[in-house]
Amino acid sequence: MNARNWTLSAVAGILLTINAQAQITADSTQKKAARKYQARAPKTQPFGANAFAASKQTTIRWLGFGGFFVNSRGTTFMVDPLLEGFDMPVLIDFPIAPKDVPKLDAILVTHADNDHFSVPTNQDLKGVTTAYHSTVYVDSLMKNLGLPSFGHNIGDTFKFGPVRVKLTPADHAYQNAYPGMSKRRFKNEDACGFWIETPDGNIWATGDSRLTPGHLTMPTPDAIFFDFSDSEWHFTFEGAVKLANTYPNTPLLLCHWGSVDAPDFNPFNGDPEKLAKAIVNPGRIKVLAPGEPFTLSKLKKSTTK
Repeated sequence: MNARNWTLSAVAGILLTINAQAQITADSTQKKAARKYQARAPKTQPFGANAFAASKQTTIRWLGFGGFFVNSRGTTFMVDPLLEGFDMPVLIDFPIAPKDVPKLDAILVTHADNDHFSVPTNQDLKGVTTAYHSTVYVDSLMKNLGLPSFGHNIGDTFKFGPVRVKLTPADHAYQNAYPGMSKRRFKNEDACGFWIETPDGNIWATGDSRLTPGHLTMPTPDAIFFDFSDSEWHFTFEGAVKLANTYPNTPLLLCHWGSVDAPDFNPFNGDPEKLAKAIVNPGRIKVLAPGEPFTLSKLKKSTTK
């Protein structure tokens, strides 16, 4: 992390305990073998102010890591943006710099790990962002940073423009399993996913989570921001396959892979080729380059569960 960011407020001490480096210690699937093959994202496709203009459709762009940018008919928002200042070596060029973002109607943050709640990124986007939304816990961290934020409980809904969002459950309180990692006891409701309804279809941003029965009983989404990393505190690879096959026609916009130079750290190391061999209807896998546009559309009714 950039040193200046740890001086922003007392919240920095909390964030330090739950950043990606801390999760390395927490993940028992971490391997200490010799450096191995690592799948990498396609070459970045940078975008600029034109991507934020008025539109007659909903366009999604992967930002790298677990982040996405969405322009839904001129209403713009980001989910878990990380565009600078990460504390591990990265493999990608970021598709846009915070200083080049002209406006955002909202930023949605699933949880407090610094590959999802990037302090430098969110601080630098403060001047162009109308509102930040997250769980009650993450909202407390945001308020300590002076961000215009709102905290929500799991199941709560909120709207901005034509977009309606509902918080979905997550199981990602890994800190409690490792004494000394944090002075705070974490709750599952400190992390969330987002069910995002747009005029052109519904997006499910699952967030980081272990697989739960509730993940397999959702309405059929028109796109999933799909984490398929093989980590015990994420879905695991087998769990991700089960999730994908539960919604067999939904496009899978891959994330949480190909962005960090850490080949032995499973949470960042999904391989799209392996996934394609394991799921039904593999043609729906979208291996987007950071910044590459994807146009959202509603699935035909015959494909719903």
